[in-house]
Amino acid sequence: MTTSTNLVPSRIVEETAQLLVDHYAFPEIGERLAGLLRGRLADGAYDVGGAAELARLVTADLQSVNGDQHLGLKHHTDPVPARKGAAALDSIRRDFDTSLGGAPRVELLDAGVAVLELAPMLFPLDWTADALSAALTLVSRAEALIVDLRANRGGDPDTVAFVCSHFLDERTHLNTMYWRDGDRTEQSWSLPHVPGARFGGSKPLYLLSSGQTFSAAEELAYDLQQLGRAVVVGEATRGGAHPREGWTVHPHLEASIPTGRAINPVSGTNWEGHGVQPDVPCTAADALDRAHALARTRLAG
Repeated sequence: MTTSTNLVPSRIVEETAQLLVDHYAFPEIGERLAGLLRGRLADGAYDVGGAAELARLVTADLQSVNGDQHLGLKHHTDPVPARKGAAALDSIRRDFDTSLGGAPRVELLDAGVAVLELAPMLFPLDWTADALSAALTLVSRAEALIVDLRANRGGDPDTVAFVCSHFLDERTHLNTMYWRDGDRTEQSWSLPHVPGARFGGSKPLYLLSSGQTFSAAEELAYDLQQLGRAVVVGEATRGGAHPREGWTVHPHLEASIPTGRAINPVSGTNWEGHGVQPDVPCTAADALDRAHALARTRLAG
């Protein structure tokens, strides 16, 4: 592993290429991308003096084959530890501490409609369970609920299952993950019990989406939409369905490589590339008002 703060593009690119071969969820594409990086390196495309510029160039090449937005060479201004996944954890911890644990807004609108914002991400469940349980218990008494995912950039699949569990009455198969490492699948189900109160599986539920909604937040919307449990209001989401791992390949650079893919038990596929398509399309700015109007009309009916 590259440990010196001196930038040696050849070492960084070669290490990233090998990580693709060893871990990318799609082995054939991983081999192809590794060859692309090595060819570009030989052509002098990465002869740059700064880590940020190298990250930009390599990321563009990594995403040029299949558009996988989880693939990239991420630049970090502050040095990150060498252990796998450390860069992401250090970054999101700061966001966790400044967002009330990922539930920065709970509000009661008229007609008994509550709004719960989940942002900027769905943090690891062992961090956020208490905060989310408190927020979800608070809104459980509402007549209808709007969950705002417009500014949510992803997070932990276990947290997706935890949140979904509050909106379902029975234990339900939510998603299946295929993992390259070990060539295995892993099912995700809603929980038989939650620590607080459930909103339940029958009252009106609306999810707000935007072009910035990404990754695990997309899974939350997609799972509930496919089950027919929620109405998605807003814009098509970004389209990232491949969970990633991060490897530090330089003190300021992290190779982000998807190691799995989602398989929804209803659709048999996922939202990769095209995003979650809203049931009620509108601009992200108008989504809250639209969902509130829909909720009031349904409750009145």
